[in-house]
Amino acid sequence: GHTTGPSLNNDKLYKFAYSAEVYVDQVKASLQRSAGYRISSGVDVNLLWRNPDNDDDQLIKITIRDVQVENVSERPAAKNIFKGKSTEKIIGKEYLEALQRPIVLELVRGKVKNFYSYQNEPGFTQNIKRGLASLFQLQLHSGAAHEVDISGKCNTTYHVRQNQVTKIKALDSCEIEKQGFTSHNKILDGTTKATSATIYVLEDSFIKSIKAEENYVLLLNSRRKTGAKIVSKQRLELKSVPAGPGLIAGKQVASVIKTLDSSYVAVPLVAEPVKSECKKCPSLSEHWQSIRKHMDPEKLSKAEAARSFLSFIQNIRKATKEEILQIIRSENKELLPQIVDAVTSAQTPASLEAVLEFLDFKDASTSILQERFLYACGFASHPSEMLLKSLTAKFKGDIANEEIRETLVIVMGALIRKLCDREGCKLPAVVEAKRLILSRLEKAKKDDNVRMYLLALKNALLPEAIPLLLKYAESEEGPISNVAATALQRYDPSFLTKEVKKTMNRIYHQNRKVHEKTVRTTAAAIILNSNPSYMEVKNILLSIGELPLEMNKYMLSMIQDILHFEMPSSKTVRQVLKDMRAHNYDRFSKMGSSSAYSGYITRGPDVSSTYSLDILYSGSGILRRSNMNIRIFDRNAELHASQVVIEAQGLESIIAATPDEGEENLDSFAGMSAILFDVQLRPVTFFQGYGDLMSKMFSATGDPINVVKGLILLTDYSQDIQLQSGPRASAEFLGGLAIDISGGMEFSLWYRESKTNVKNRVAMFIAGNTEVDSFFVKTGMETTLEVETALDFISTVQFSQYPFLVCMQMDRVESPFRRYVTKYERLPSGRRYTARRGKAELLAGNEYPLHQENSNMCRKVFGAKSDSSSNWF
Repeated sequence: GHTTGPSLNNDKLYKFAYSAEVYVDQVKASLQRSAGYRISSGVDVNLLWRNPDNDDDQLIKITIRDVQVENVSERPAAKNIFKGKSTEKIIGKEYLEALQRPIVLELVRGKVKNFYSYQNEPGFTQNIKRGLASLFQLQLHSGAAHEVDISGKCNTTYHVRQNQVTKIKALDSCEIEKQGFTSHNKILDGTTKATSATIYVLEDSFIKSIKAEENYVLLLNSRRKTGAKIVSKQRLELKSVPAGPGLIAGKQVASVIKTLDSSYVAVPLVAEPVKSECKKCPSLSEHWQSIRKHMDPEKLSKAEAARSFLSFIQNIRKATKEEILQIIRSENKELLPQIVDAVTSAQTPASLEAVLEFLDFKDASTSILQERFLYACGFASHPSEMLLKSLTAKFKGDIANEEIRETLVIVMGALIRKLCDREGCKLPAVVEAKRLILSRLEKAKKDDNVRMYLLALKNALLPEAIPLLLKYAESEEGPISNVAATALQRYDPSFLTKEVKKTMNRIYHQNRKVHEKTVRTTAAAIILNSNPSYMEVKNILLSIGELPLEMNKYMLSMIQDILHFEMPSSKTVRQVLKDMRAHNYDRFSKMGSSSAYSGYITRGPDVSSTYSLDILYSGSGILRRSNMNIRIFDRNAELHASQVVIEAQGLESIIAATPDEGEENLDSFAGMSAILFDVQLRPVTFFQGYGDLMSKMFSATGDPINVVKGLILLTDYSQDIQLQSGPRASAEFLGGLAIDISGGMEFSLWYRESKTNVKNRVAMFIAGNTEVDSFFVKTGMETTLEVETALDFISTVQFSQYPFLVCMQMDRVESPFRRYVTKYERLPSGRRYTARRGKAELLAGNEYPLHQENSNMCRKVFGAKSDSSSNWF
């Protein structure tokens, strides 16, 4: 009892049996069939020196001997990769010799003060010894401590009961050099949970046995079933205590170490980062040749395209700038856009340098590649300051194509937001980009330029931009005030101050000037979505009946949707509806074809997704705006997965109808704007001006215009894990999306009918790989998920009568869904064991039920169609 740490007896040799096991498996699986391995050995410990002035300062020598490597679970000989191989053959002679060279610890009150080993030992064997040495660190009284061991500097708690000590290490507190990254959005990301506990049994003031267990659980947030666990166990058991060597005399630790072996040096106890070299990996160009055929533009809605995209990114991340440029420069123009997607998504300094050296923004002929590069930057999972700095420099230089210039500044907005979300708002490149956008907006004279900077702010969502957006929303004309209002709509309601609400109320109620319907309805949506007061809701309800024809119906539909979908403001709306002036038949029976409706696409244990669809017409039956949104959310995050808005204006003259109030002077225009994974894209114009409309109408094929096509890296999660038994583990989840969204608008004056069609074709591939890398064996588990699907949204309008007939259809085709789990163990020699299980199923197609009114109209539209065709002759 004279010591506060374990104490060894003189002239004794403590002979222990040691084992370290690693298991990798699915989260809920039992460990009987896991992939993994066990290293077992004898461990000899003896006291070398005790400080004559302090009993609690001891030098102990630890020697590993008789090393064996075997399977961690029972397995038939044919599936045992270690079978018939000696330890020397498995580990390698030089490594085995290094592993069996003794180490020396200086223990002061049970804590490791110094760890002595040989200087140029391989990192892998040194880490295994560190893992063993860390077990000998313990204190004999309960309480918390900051300790340094193989895992880094960690918060540790001890519980002592008689001869048993329990040590709990908080792994998330460990300070150690970490590699890896996470995705920008939590829903698309992964999560790691880790625990570590060690139980010591003491006898005769020294260790009788140690059991240590460390668990890592790695989950994909959007589908927690797709996860993995790593379990690392260590055991040390005292077998016998024969007589051993005597003590070395000496006053100082340094002189004792020198006497023992002058080659010993003090090395840190914290693990050193190590990675085994890949011996037979293909080069980047060999890998590209093997996946090239899957990257054809025609195959971009197939899961194989997304799979190849992800594997290509993994290889680009290991490549040099020269290797990347070699592929870019030698490929044909059909495949180049997909290569640009992958190289940009890799997000390494080498890949960024390569793509910037290849692309010439002064050359208009490569604008397709420039656009693909910019969008891949916008979707970047963990953008760097360097990326934003490079784009800002390009923006200040010459750009041949005006559309590329617009896309560039819009993407800069998206990068500002992503960097700010990660505490990067004060980085020099972010400050410079913000200053550039805000100052240029203030100076902009041309409408196109104003719109471009507003779209950049719609992505950046800077709190300091709100006053500017309010100014443009209230005082400007049509398209500009519309972009400013929809930008405000994207802010979190917590940013929307009283001033914002006042301005939105003025716009909706037209207190200062007449506004277009599209801007007024957006203003109403902002008010109703940001914790509206009783009076605000009441005034909106009282306005219904006084609005232009179709807007009455639209606002009514919006209110009903809030109630039906139990949105946050539904409580206030219900209170107002108790007042008969607001809630009466006259108000609630307004005719019209406009509508707003929300519903669930999926409701799952981890994430749910909703769609909302609203359509606003002008009084003459021509589409003004259709807005389709898909949102994904879990308990604490939301992702605006997609928005497709089709807008049209000034088309009344074609059917000789009267425009609505405030819309008499609007130029003919139709276009489409999209948001994809929280990033606003550059809007696409179908036609601008009456002449353009007429030429397109007579040459119209109704062929869809492509809005987005490409490969997007959605999930990008990578973590390095240092196991306390010595090996390094890594966990990564990669999710790729091959996407093809197109939209079209057909117009028939003969049938007085218009049709808009938005096709979303997507294929998704997610790969999770959890691997433990010891220099002599790699063991791990790979999980893959793939799905291909298409979502079609069609709206047909017949305006030969009033109220005109509108039929909306939203269909999802049947979708193949496949998932596989592969567990593996492999030796550097190529000998391997794999166990694969999989499941493939067809998810049934689905026609989403929109509201009842819509179903009734569709019957009329398609009924009328079949009548008219039979009466033709």
